[in-house]
Amino acid sequence: MGILFLLLVFPISVSVGSAQTTSAPPGAAQSLTQLFDTEWEYQMAHNPVRASLLGDRRWNDKWQDVSLGAMHEQFQHAHKVLDQLHAIDRGQLSAADQLSYEVFDYNTRDFVEGEPYKWYLVRTNTFNGIQTVEGLVNSLRFETVKDYEDWLGRMHNFPAYMDQNISLMREGMQQHVLLPKVIGEKVLRQLNGMDWQDPTKHGFYKPFNKMPRAFSEADKKRLDGEARQAIKADVLPAFQRLRNFLEKEYVPASFEQVGAWQVPNGEKTYTYLARSMTTSSLTPEQIHETGLQEVKRIQREMEKAKEQAGFKGSMPEFFQFLRTDGRFYTRSAEELLEYTRAQAKAVDPLLIKLFRTFPRLPYGVDPVPQEIAPGMPAAYASQGAPDGSRPGYFYINTYKPETRPKYEITSLILHEAVPGHTFQGGIAIELKDLPKFRRYGGYSAYAEGWALYCESLGDEMGLYDDPYVRFGKLSNEMWRAVRLVVDTGMHQKRWTRKQAIDYFLANVATTEYNATSEVDRYISWPGQALAYKIGELKIKELRKSASSALGEAFDLREFHDAVLLNGPLPLTVLEKQVNAWRDGKKRNAANPASSAP
Repeated sequence: MGILFLLLVFPISVSVGSAQTTSAPPGAAQSLTQLFDTEWEYQMAHNPVRASLLGDRRWNDKWQDVSLGAMHEQFQHAHKVLDQLHAIDRGQLSAADQLSYEVFDYNTRDFVEGEPYKWYLVRTNTFNGIQTVEGLVNSLRFETVKDYEDWLGRMHNFPAYMDQNISLMREGMQQHVLLPKVIGEKVLRQLNGMDWQDPTKHGFYKPFNKMPRAFSEADKKRLDGEARQAIKADVLPAFQRLRNFLEKEYVPASFEQVGAWQVPNGEKTYTYLARSMTTSSLTPEQIHETGLQEVKRIQREMEKAKEQAGFKGSMPEFFQFLRTDGRFYTRSAEELLEYTRAQAKAVDPLLIKLFRTFPRLPYGVDPVPQEIAPGMPAAYASQGAPDGSRPGYFYINTYKPETRPKYEITSLILHEAVPGHTFQGGIAIELKDLPKFRRYGGYSAYAEGWALYCESLGDEMGLYDDPYVRFGKLSNEMWRAVRLVVDTGMHQKRWTRKQAIDYFLANVATTEYNATSEVDRYISWPGQALAYKIGELKIKELRKSASSALGEAFDLREFHDAVLLNGPLPLTVLEKQVNAWRDGKKRNAANPASSAP
């Protein structure tokens, strides 16, 4: 399922830099390219899992070195890289290279600025901790005997990787950089839910359930036997050590209250995390106030949708009606999956009206793996392989389908699949002229801001004519607005977990189970939840500015190219690039002769 269109590349990075028309001297450009290439190799070698996900199999049997010494070395290396970058004369670079210079500089500075806060000592949470690494198998290729042998190698190396993570968490205990007790207890429940007896029930075994037909029976038997043994001897004992450590050491030492304000230099730590995640200069206080304003605006839109649905009661009564009326829910995981797939197919043909550039890679819709589903969000996306060997995937959480309303599915598709994450990510990795760190890099504020902006495009596609589906879109948008209030509330204003859950339930038509899961996610990952709304508001602001400036010359499809075809960018850089496109187009409209070939 999905779309297969040719990528039409629009040379944004050249057109927006029209003031810089001279070619760069070979020395500056070559030095920059060499630095990018060398640093990319360093990053791949030092993060084998990321390399594997990008299709680079050279380190397929290894995990990242996350020893404390390796963490310190990474920061030292980053300082040296900045010195190398700043030795290059930026003024001698082409417009395209200047943009890459700026993005590379931003990335490295942002990493270095995080060093004093030691957030790398936080190694696990309910959303993406080490106990979820088994989900990696869903994003890797298993085609050759060596692929399976490499995975066996990763299983054999897993105990050392686990021990390094535990050592970092133990250091976090010493430094008081750790998560609240409620999160550690949830991770423990995830671990306790594992099958500790049958290795074939473990996520690490999944590739061995169905090996390629081309394998000899002898290889299949050998690989299967080695996998069972590796899980018994290496993987499960490593998870047992994590479970024992959490239960006996980490959880008892964890904070009783929630919020990053409790760690050393807590206010500065959270300010950094918020700035890093939003790629903006907004303070937590400004973000909190923005959230309150957005909540009020969306409440007014919700009232309109409620009236259109013909509901006569209050908003809390409408919430209760939506939570409890069976018509809005499916009866099984299978039914929810099929409903989601059908809705996705309905979206695909509508995109041509709003976009002129499409990714080559298709996408699929699958359920969240059942072994991790209880601790995962309602949906998420997985990017396709750069070489086209694996499509992107939109994962819908079918756990407890009776808690997952159908009226939210359309906006989830627009966000996670098309034209959201899989669409945007697919375009980015196909921008062959960009350095790899830009094609494969990412920023939560850009990616999540784009995906949330895409939810609003449902209006222009005619997908929100049904008042309940429109309310579902508004409900999902409200989630992101509430996040601004709740995240800053807990981490900066010292709200309790109950305050956060109560605020969530007072403003979002969802179940207490979902609200609690979301709040616990914000507790686990301070600042990340801010990225969605801040990014969306910036993209909408840029669109409004361009539309006002260009009038009838404004083309929405060109605007989308301007946002997408430089790859992921920090919001501060994106604003400059899109405004330069806007101004260039305005000049051309005022003087058509100057733009003639």
